[in-house]
Amino acid sequence: MKAFAKLRPEQGIDLIEAERPKPGPFDVIVKVKAASVCGTDYHIYRWDEWAREHIKVPRIIGHEFAGEIVETGYDVEPSLKGNLIAAESHIACGKCFQCRTGNSHICERLTIVGVDVDGAFAEYARIPAQNAWPIPKEVPVETASILEPLGNAVHVVYATQSTGNHVAVFGCGPVGLSAVALVKLSGALTISAVDINEYRLKIAQKMGASKIINSTTTDPVEEIHRDTEGRGAGLVLEMSGNDHAIKQAFRVVRNGGTVVLFGIPSKEVLLNIADDVIFKETHVLGIVGREMFRTWYRLESLLKTRKLNLDPLITHRMNLEKLEDAMTLIGSGNCGKIVLTT
Repeated sequence: MKAFAKLRPEQGIDLIEAERPKPGPFDVIVKVKAASVCGTDYHIYRWDEWAREHIKVPRIIGHEFAGEIVETGYDVEPSLKGNLIAAESHIACGKCFQCRTGNSHICERLTIVGVDVDGAFAEYARIPAQNAWPIPKEVPVETASILEPLGNAVHVVYATQSTGNHVAVFGCGPVGLSAVALVKLSGALTISAVDINEYRLKIAQKMGASKIINSTTTDPVEEIHRDTEGRGAGLVLEMSGNDHAIKQAFRVVRNGGTVVLFGIPSKEVLLNIADDVIFKETHVLGIVGREMFRTWYRLESLLKTRKLNLDPLITHRMNLEKLEDAMTLIGSGNCGKIVLTT
């Protein structure tokens, strides 16, 4: 099969001929119909500090995808064959303390498709059968390929209190944009979307932001304090991982407010813990992935009720073989979610 793999510890990606995966006893093989490109994939493509510490080459990358189950392992119900599914890319051991207490998304031995095991920028991918989420009939396969990052936003927003709060979202990548739509749906008082890219800020406006702030021309800390009578935002969602934005997030949160850290920094970040956390009594919450599988049930409900408008989020559709073009586009910032079809 054709697949995109990281073959060397340097920037770039290679289109290769790879052996089609075979299922283990509890696995399914999925014919990939649509895959979306994630910021994590871009970290790997660029081979930044995070990628150097987490990726062992060679590795087929890609972890956000949807497709059809075409083969099942011998301990998997054969009737699953033919089902259209979206994939949960986090593979939990099911045996550690976290897994046994309902927190399998932070499993002690967690592995991730496209990071620790081969991924989905390929014609076929292997995942555990329990990680295959049936697609509701209302959801097109292209939309299904972005359910995992959308689930990240669901986890972020539903872990906090946005109703009646002034909310600031730093970073208008696809998960940040999804978070804007969700806090709007949840009844936020105001939503300030902060980014350095006008293209993405315009999408944020379509997703429900009440104010967009380009931090290259306007100080978001001053602007949000001005809009909130000097108090600051009650809830700040840091979705970019940029070290400067992280520092601004802690300066913009009001006393007693909450900062959610979701964006992955490419290096260590120095914070003023005394002034921005302790003396403000700031609540800090780190979020990774999705709760397995509570988040997926919430996500399914949102999709079935059709209250969540995702139309502005998918801005580009390409053939899988155009992955390198997609990476270049992500680097420019002039895109929302890019969906690749096989």
